[in-house]
Amino acid sequence: MVGAGFMGRGLALHIVRSVPGLRLAAIANRSPATAERVCSEAGVQPVRADTVAGVEAAVAAGRTAVTEDAFTLLAAEGIDCLVDVTGAVEFGARITVAAIERGLPVVTMNAELDGTIGPLLAHRARKAGVVLTGADGDQPGVQGNLLRFVRGLGVKPLVAGNVKGLQDEYRTPATQRGFAERWGQNVHMVTSFADGTKVSFEQAIVANAHGFTVGRRGMYGREHGGHVDELTDVYDLDELRELGGVVDYVVGARPGPGVYVIGTHDDPRQRHYLELYKLGKGPLYSFYTPYHLCHFEVPHTIARAVDFADAALTPPAGPRVDVVATAKRDLKVGGIVDGLGGYDTYGVAETHAATRALGLLPMGVAEGCVLLRDVSKDAVLTYDDVRLPPGRLIDELRGEQNDLFPA
Repeated sequence: MVGAGFMGRGLALHIVRSVPGLRLAAIANRSPATAERVCSEAGVQPVRADTVAGVEAAVAAGRTAVTEDAFTLLAAEGIDCLVDVTGAVEFGARITVAAIERGLPVVTMNAELDGTIGPLLAHRARKAGVVLTGADGDQPGVQGNLLRFVRGLGVKPLVAGNVKGLQDEYRTPATQRGFAERWGQNVHMVTSFADGTKVSFEQAIVANAHGFTVGRRGMYGREHGGHVDELTDVYDLDELRELGGVVDYVVGARPGPGVYVIGTHDDPRQRHYLELYKLGKGPLYSFYTPYHLCHFEVPHTIARAVDFADAALTPPAGPRVDVVATAKRDLKVGGIVDGLGGYDTYGVAETHAATRALGLLPMGVAEGCVLLRDVSKDAVLTYDDVRLPPGRLIDELRGEQNDLFPA
């Protein structure tokens, strides 16, 4: 496991205490003391290892190795799978590329990376004969499983949706600090949940994995205080058919937080049965999962990837939807764009075709860019608005993805 933050802490505890047959072999974290604390909380006495040989010796002895160098971990024998729980785009790209080159399956909880260059990384993984997959438990993985269930019924999915409790693009670390401290979470991650960046990445991942698009920039994103079943009256069937299926979200719907899928069935005889089974008269039918349990389901994904070479969620081809950086406030020339969940930008979902045609700046590459001109609040940044930091792998890989999958 790389990363020992809030989600890594929960995953380590779950694997050690509740998952027979699965062992946490090693943790890499920039602060080894934090990783050691995660192990201790789970009831494991870790071994500090600063070399490949040290990691290998600990793993062979059945001990959990802790190192500050993720690449030392990735070079060690005895590791069956990498789980990325960092949430960092540039660093996540480096460790994922290294794992794929090593031939390790990768379970990524790094939605920000997946929504930026996931199609390229999946392509590289396929060429290397390994699995790269999103995780069961988080909303994208739950939607993926629900989509497979719905298709198995002969129902054609036309909407894959995410249920949110809050959406305010102008939330900042200052407004979210109290919530983050209460739950022991990273304030920038919490801010990205509130300002819509996270849901945009999550839905882009689902769109890219299942061939969907967005109905408009930012998705429809309706307020809906009723049950998700009532959404069958909100969407236009002809529009959904024309688009070929969309990803979306609603704010305030019940039950939440969970996910929903809305689909149709073309056979009138089967529609008769669906009405008998209390799904309504159609033509749209609602299916939902009323929760997402994040790290509790990740071991399922690890087993799928390692034992069955099966991905819970992975893009089979080129990108369909991107997440583009949008000004959270008026930005001034010469400024340096801060990171995800910060004060400067929020992410919105946009079609990949529009992103390429308009030269829009992906949210996953915005951090650290220098502004070459003023950008007004709520305007989407473009590549022409900024100077990219030199020497970043993420920019190289984004360019490779663009070349591999022409818009």
